[in-house]
Amino acid sequence: MNELVDLTDVRNAGLKVVADAMHGVGAGYFAKLLAGGSTQVIGIRQERNPAFPGIAPEPITPNLAASIQVIKDQVADVGLATDGDADRIGAIDEQGSFINQHQVYALLLLYLLEIRGRRGPAVRSVTSSVMADRLGEIYGVPIYETPVGFKYIGPKMTATEAIMGGEESGGFGFAGHIPERDAIVSGAFLLDLMVKLNRPMSAVIEYLQDKVGTFAYNRIDVHFEADQRQAILQRVASSQPTAIDGSKVVRVYSEVEGEPIDGFKFCAEDGTWLLIRFSGTEPLLRIYTETTSADRVARILAEGRKIAGV
Repeated sequence: MNELVDLTDVRNAGLKVVADAMHGVGAGYFAKLLAGGSTQVIGIRQERNPAFPGIAPEPITPNLAASIQVIKDQVADVGLATDGDADRIGAIDEQGSFINQHQVYALLLLYLLEIRGRRGPAVRSVTSSVMADRLGEIYGVPIYETPVGFKYIGPKMTATEAIMGGEESGGFGFAGHIPERDAIVSGAFLLDLMVKLNRPMSAVIEYLQDKVGTFAYNRIDVHFEADQRQAILQRVASSQPTAIDGSKVVRVYSEVEGEPIDGFKFCAEDGTWLLIRFSGTEPLLRIYTETTSADRVARILAEGRKIAGV
């Protein structure tokens, strides 16, 4: 870890960090890494249990009520949650607000570019945030887009000598490490970012937004009958919008680097995007959007459902 980040400042920052291992293999790592200084790590769900009693070990809002409560009760500075195999990270600010995976991607890229002074490409999946693209423009680095899955992101990182890669599920990998996801390293970078900027995590988010703008995101999953797949795909292909919630559509595509994305992505002039694609593992149609304000999200997702006829 010392080859990736010097945690001396974090250990001595006097932070109170809630570490939620969600009964997975990430148990104990943050406490060990941050021991020896004034920073305190409060561990919860540290008992490894492959049955994951009472929870789904995915570090997203519905599964992090325990972390949020401890942050509030202990007046903690930040919460970090790792999934069952500790390759995905979830983050919570000092107010108990979940930091979504798109924001985490952008924060990690900001950390590497601004705090660490790294330069090089970054790789993101087609389901990930336009905030990465905005940072790429600001710092003059290319951002490469891949189909969904680290089986695409990892090789692209290697081929382009990227400084990081990430996906919507909260998994991020970094140069100088392995071209795979690592929640422990991701969490360490987030803590160092907060310390180096000398801001609470909520203000770190504001700092990011001052650079790239404010974006809101959500995804809905719609079950469908297997025999309806082709009909849904045809409806989406033939009902492509010319605007998304009033913003002109400037790009439509159904593949990335010659690989199908199992649907269509619509990108609008103001940075909004709408993605309608099939899950690769379940009979689900996933409808995603990222847009410029929270009040637009529900409208755009409803528009996606209408386009797909589901």
